[in-house]
Amino acid sequence: MNINDLDTPTLIADLDVLEHNINGMASLCRNLDIPLRVHTKTHKVAEIAKLQLNAGSQGITCQKLGEAEVMVDAGIDDILIPYNIVGKPKLKRLTSLLKHAKITVALDSEDTAIGISQQAISDGCIVPVIVEMDTGGGRCGVDSPKKTHLLAQKITKMDGLDCQGLMTYPSNVNAKQFITETIDLLKIDGIPVNIVSGGGTGAEAASKEIRCTETRSGSYLYEGMTRIGNSEMLSPDRCVLRVIVTVVSTPTTDRIIVDGGQKTFTSYPPSPYGHIMEHPDAKIYGMSVEHGHIDVSACPHKFRVGDKLSVIPLHQGMTSNLHDELIAVRGETVEAIWKIIGRGKVK
Repeated sequence: MNINDLDTPTLIADLDVLEHNINGMASLCRNLDIPLRVHTKTHKVAEIAKLQLNAGSQGITCQKLGEAEVMVDAGIDDILIPYNIVGKPKLKRLTSLLKHAKITVALDSEDTAIGISQQAISDGCIVPVIVEMDTGGGRCGVDSPKKTHLLAQKITKMDGLDCQGLMTYPSNVNAKQFITETIDLLKIDGIPVNIVSGGGTGAEAASKEIRCTETRSGSYLYEGMTRIGNSEMLSPDRCVLRVIVTVVSTPTTDRIIVDGGQKTFTSYPPSPYGHIMEHPDAKIYGMSVEHGHIDVSACPHKFRVGDKLSVIPLHQGMTSNLHDELIAVRGETVEAIWKIIGRGKVK
């Protein structure tokens, strides 16, 4: 099938760019000598996760339990969930999942640890856990080495839990001191530090510097090796995704309407929503629920109803979460149709 035969709006992935980004991150981490554990929350596609594993990732990261469940169903058996698992329904799902794969979970409180411990005892299993630290990012996490040490001490006394180490998001210059002090405290008590998980696209070298044993990187896959932020960065050389849309109305010579709106692209971030590859001077200035509103006043092209456009969305991870399928293309040829199995898995 040729991409011109696809119905719209549809989400496609440029396989050449995808493979370049996968191999680029794998090479970077090898050169830094830090193991990579890819984060799948950006793409949520099992086939892509397997390409990343084949390129050298030691396992995957899933932000939510639901994402982990579908990845295990797809045959992936080494997963980190860097998220506090809270509540009986989720705890039962967690212990059930442990029967089929190696699942490590992060936590940052005694309350969360007690919940996991009680469910593990009830179901006769051992849950590997790591303690999340807030080393300056202002996210979840214990906010001092002493508090981290205290929580780790409590975890080691709980049945059903296997304390494996630590996790953080490298955020400032104090992170190395924070982690070093924490490791020293844990070692005094003989508490294992087999894992120090760091991460974030662009933070691979920082993770290595602050003594992390792995890095969790995800957004690089769709957005190259730099951070997202503005439309100037939406280069087809680094961005994998395109949304193919069709012009459905030409109300004036300066304005056209396409068949992709907020439910296709997401309402975040705001204008200009994306980069139109065929006509870079065209600007998506607004969106309603099912329509995209494009200013074409700077374009010499005369647009007609039925024209197709390829748009690189500004936030590709958010956009992919709205679609059931991802069409993998090389050039103009469709090579595969992948289910986005993790979309909507927010529980």
